[in-house]
Amino acid sequence: MSARRRGPRRLSEEERKLWQMVSDTVAPLKPVRRVSVKPAAPKQLSDPEPAKDTLPPKPEKARRTTVKPSPPLVARTQPIPNRPAIAPVERRTERKLARGRMEIDSRLDLHGMRQDAAHRALRSFLLGAQARGDRIVLVITGKGHVSGQGDDAGVLRRSVPRWLEAADLRPLVVGMSVAHRSHGGGGALYVQIRRRGAGK
Repeated sequence: MSARRRGPRRLSEEERKLWQMVSDTVAPLKPVRRVSVKPAAPKQLSDPEPAKDTLPPKPEKARRTTVKPSPPLVARTQPIPNRPAIAPVERRTERKLARGRMEIDSRLDLHGMRQDAAHRALRSFLLGAQARGDRIVLVITGKGHVSGQGDDAGVLRRSVPRWLEAADLRPLVVGMSVAHRSHGGGGALYVQIRRRGAGK
């Protein structure tokens, strides 16, 4: 094997002529101008002007209204006539009733009734008694029961005397007393009826 030559190989005469012919036909390139361009400063962003059509409406001026203070409320109270409490039934009449010398004209038993029903029944009974011309009637309320809370009287036993004093029943009644034990004692009332057309 032949040893490899070191260094560049020399062109032959024929190769030099060929290279000369090629280089004569090539025109040299124009030198390129280098232009340095400075970066432009960034533009500051500014709020764009709003279009005239998109401007928010101007707030209307608040109308000043003067509110006149209302006069202080004054409680209107109607004068309530001072009626005396119902007087008790005459003592002589009570004795006659207790001894059986005088009859009770009619009776009303309110046992087991609710307050609203008892009130309606009492009013109807007293109106009927006055229309019939009754003088003394017996209203049985019941004594109630001891509930263990100090309530030693029934609801009706406490309510009926108040109802008789009220404006709707007061004109029908002249007197009222606790009945004799023979007629129920503390669980009943003698009621003296006002005669129709009598002064109130």
